[in-house]
Amino acid sequence: MSDIRLVNLTKSYGEGNAVSDVDLAIEEGEFFSLLGPSGCGKSTTLRMIAGFVRPTSGRILIGGDDITALPPERRDIGIVFQNYAIFPHMNVAENIAFGLKLRKLPKAEIARRIEDSLRQVGLSGYETRYQRQLSGGEQQRVALARVLVTEPRILLLDEPLSALDKGLREEMKFWIKDLQKKLKITTIYVTHDQDEALTMSDRIGVMAKSRIVQVGTPQEIYERPKTLFVTSFIGHSNVVDVAVRRVADGMAVVALGGSELASRAGAGLAEGAAAKLVVRPENILIGTALREGDARLPATVVSETYQGAIVRYRLAVGDQEIVAERQNQAHVERFAPGTAVTIGWAPDWSETLLA
Repeated sequence: MSDIRLVNLTKSYGEGNAVSDVDLAIEEGEFFSLLGPSGCGKSTTLRMIAGFVRPTSGRILIGGDDITALPPERRDIGIVFQNYAIFPHMNVAENIAFGLKLRKLPKAEIARRIEDSLRQVGLSGYETRYQRQLSGGEQQRVALARVLVTEPRILLLDEPLSALDKGLREEMKFWIKDLQKKLKITTIYVTHDQDEALTMSDRIGVMAKSRIVQVGTPQEIYERPKTLFVTSFIGHSNVVDVAVRRVADGMAVVALGGSELASRAGAGLAEGAAAKLVVRPENILIGTALREGDARLPATVVSETYQGAIVRYRLAVGDQEIVAERQNQAHVERFAPGTAVTIGWAPDWSETLLA
């Protein structure tokens, strides 16, 4: 049985839907991310799970129990927001104890839990510090400790790293992931940052225009995008116009730049259809890097851009352009602008999707 189950969850405001028919199962102990642009419905979904927003229709189940109508305090859920919401007039220990005092736990139990939670988040000895004495990362840890100290069944994280600088975000995302795995707590993480989602998640639900458009592991989402939105939102892709020649056994043969190439076939493709061929820049091979069985087509180097560890090429294929990225290594061949080359990729590294 799934730990969290959303059944046709919908939230309407006026004539429009903020969330539309979300159907989702999240397993016990899983780190699941809702990923999408601003306004796609991911935070509204999280707030419905927390109980702060009432669904227009649909159900929310935790451990098989329908909690749709329960108030937030009866859901056994902890939530951390992006602004931390630490009380500036209370020290760290008082902030963490706040929820426990509301539950009227004994003083000895409160003291034990404060000590345990601070140890979990690596802040032992910070009990008497105030918000003004804490860095952004330390404030985030206090906010997390204040939630974990109540021992919730489910942990919800709403853009928790968005207020931090880039270096601290990098550090904190690994720290949160390691802590979640150690505690084995079912976690839903809302973010618009694809790098965070790919790095931290067991699975990702990509949202667009109030709906979940694809669910999968980070590798599936990145390497097997089901829609043009997913492939353009996650990472960088070449998206070029092709004509479908044949479709069989999950593969498509398409025409591009006077050549015919094989690629994986997305849903709904038919012979003669206009479509988009999607291939990541890092999967484009040039010249002697090509292998037997790779798709191949002639191209001309338009530009070469040095980016340190990566060399980026713009390549003309007929009247379209394809970008390739290669590791900058001493033994790797370089190509000057104007050079005629053969480029290609393994057919399984590309996808043909409906235009």
